[in-house]
Amino acid sequence: MKARDLMTSPVICVGLSATARDVAKLIVEKRISAVPVLDGAGKLVGIVTEGDLLRRVESGTENRYSWWVHMLAGNHAVAADYVKSHSIKVSDIMTRDVVTASPETSIYEIAGLIEEKHVKRIPIVDADGATVGIISRSNIVQLVAGARPRIEVTLADETIRSDLMSKIKTLRWAHPQHLSITVSNGIVDIWGGVESNDERNAIRVAVESQPGVSSVNDHLLEMPIFGT
Repeated sequence: MKARDLMTSPVICVGLSATARDVAKLIVEKRISAVPVLDGAGKLVGIVTEGDLLRRVESGTENRYSWWVHMLAGNHAVAADYVKSHSIKVSDIMTRDVVTASPETSIYEIAGLIEEKHVKRIPIVDADGATVGIISRSNIVQLVAGARPRIEVTLADETIRSDLMSKIKTLRWAHPQHLSITVSNGIVDIWGGVESNDERNAIRVAVESQPGVSSVNDHLLEMPIFGT
C-alpha cells in the first residue's frame, strides 16, 4: 500500500499571513491535530501542530523560567521560546523542518519515518511541491482496525508442522535448531530453549498466527547460552 492509498486529502492548509488564533480555530473546528503552512507559491514551508500551541500566553501556559533554568538554558533559548509563545505570526510558531513523503512512498516507510523522526503525521508532497495529502498515526491505526479477521482453516497436522518449521527458519532472531514441534489435531506443542522471554513470546505469536493452529502449549525454557 502506498501513501496515496491512505492519505487524508484534500489537506486544510494556511498561508504565512495566518495567525496563531486562526490555526487554533481550524484545529478545533475541523477536529484535526496539525495545519501545514504554505508560502505564496503554494509550497510547504512549515506545519503548526497542537504541540506548537501548547505553551501560549493566551492560555496562560507559556513557560516561566526560574533564574537558574534561565542561566542553564541561555538567553538564546529563552528568547526563542518567548517568540514561540507570544508571537501571533504563523511564521514564528510553526515547525520549519517538516518531514514529508511522496504519494508513492510505502506505508511501511511512512510508519518508519513517524517512528524514527518522532512525529505524529507526515505531509504528502507531490513532484511539483504541492501538499496533496497527510498521513497521521491514526490513519495507520485504522488499517489495523479494518484488517480482515483471521480465517480458520483445517490443515493436516504434518502440513502445519512443516509450514511452521519453514516459517521459523526465516525468523532471524529465532533458533530453530533448538526447537522441537509436534502437532496433533491442530494443537501445537513446542519444546526447546530460547535466548530470552522476548524470543519465547515471539515464537508463541509466530505459532499462534499460523493457519491451521487451534492452540499452543508452550514448554520452552529460557537458556541464554543459546544466543551465543
